[in-house]
Amino acid sequence: MSEEEKVGADETASVGSKPPLSKERKQQARRRFLRTALLTGGVLGAALSGYLPIAYAQKKRLRPPGALDEQDFLSSCIKCGQCVQVCPVFAIKLADLTDGFGVGVPYIDAREQACDFSCDAVQCILACPTGSLTYKKPDFLKVRPGAKMAGKPVLLAKENDAEPTLNLAERIGVARLTRPESCLAIQGKGFKGQARGPAFEGELRYMKVDRWKPIKVADHPYDTELCDLCVQACPIKGAISIETVFAPDGTQRKSPVVHEPCVGCGVCEMICPTEPASIEIIPGEGWRA
Repeated sequence: MSEEEKVGADETASVGSKPPLSKERKQQARRRFLRTALLTGGVLGAALSGYLPIAYAQKKRLRPPGALDEQDFLSSCIKCGQCVQVCPVFAIKLADLTDGFGVGVPYIDAREQACDFSCDAVQCILACPTGSLTYKKPDFLKVRPGAKMAGKPVLLAKENDAEPTLNLAERIGVARLTRPESCLAIQGKGFKGQARGPAFEGELRYMKVDRWKPIKVADHPYDTELCDLCVQACPIKGAISIETVFAPDGTQRKSPVVHEPCVGCGVCEMICPTEPASIEIIPGEGWRA
């Protein structure tokens, strides 16, 4: 290579290469990258926060006793939390962002803590200032099919009282045996021990223990030859029983059978010892024979 060619090559190399970044410039570049990443994350987070309510709104929530139909309930509830404060078993919670459009609206997670009517008079309805929870729906609001009850439900804890009924005209849901294949009664099995294990925090009122004060389910173990915990725990007279039914193969089995007095309180779902629960409350469901 000639001298002139060497000089040209050196000039080309000097033009194409970049000097190494100083420490200060490296720090600036790192800060720019972090700002860009945070901004991108913020934009995505904001978009997701707008999507979550839409996605989770598809999941039906079990509302407290006396709740209006869903749209009327959401439009009339002022999210004051009065119903939450008066519930003796803390069954009522307020929804957060992941619960759909009803953020701050009361609901019941029956599997975690059902309404067992330990208050006797349905205090949440008495505490509601707007009529979102009501004993009697206004005449201008329609009653959804199957919601109206044939008669006032009899609360077993009040059966011997002068007024044994609950002043409820409509049910908030209906219990359904959604997983019959896992039901212990259908399998002909009994149950012995704590229904939901020693760590379960849910409470129920047991008449043999205390007429007024609910206790932890974990503090009341069961021992039954054929599992009927849903029947034993149900607070409403005649709402559920163990009956002889015919299986698809023609054999006779014992099975929980839900009856018209079911109000949808969720106690059967909470007490069911299988995981997940064999019996569940379908929110807003109407009665059908």
